[in-house]
Amino acid sequence: MLKDLVGKIWRKTPEFIRVRLIRGSQTTFTVSVGAVVVNPRGEVLLLDHVIRPGSGWGVPGGFIDAGEQPAEAVRREIMEETGLEIRNVEMKAARTLRRHVEILFRADGDGEPVVKSREIKSLGWFSPDAMPEGMSKSQIEIIRRLLSKDPN
Repeated sequence: MLKDLVGKIWRKTPEFIRVRLIRGSQTTFTVSVGAVVVNPRGEVLLLDHVIRPGSGWGVPGGFIDAGEQPAEAVRREIMEETGLEIRNVEMKAARTLRRHVEILFRADGDGEPVVKSREIKSLGWFSPDAMPEGMSKSQIEIIRRLLSKDPN
């Protein structure tokens, strides 16, 4: 009886209110993008991030802005950080890390990137078999997964 009444009230409630109630009751997440960018020599672009704990080396990326699509965000982040335009952008995987969602891409890049952001100490192209010393195992695993035929 009570369940039926609640159901009737729910169905009569305007959609925008139902959406707000559902979203308001859910745990919130932050969302970012990252990309394994490969040059014509098969090297991977890595950035030495100021804010990354331990070894700052990892794939380029950053947070998605409100209303921004993930592929647009990864293009924007790489352009802001390195001035590099990427192409053949392909979403390969998504993962959650506690209360954070990361969307991972594979892309091609030509040209010479330069440090354009205070968030980046340095950058470089690296062979997948010769990553920077001390780079986190999780970043190395992301690169290997996204370069493999089956990233999942």
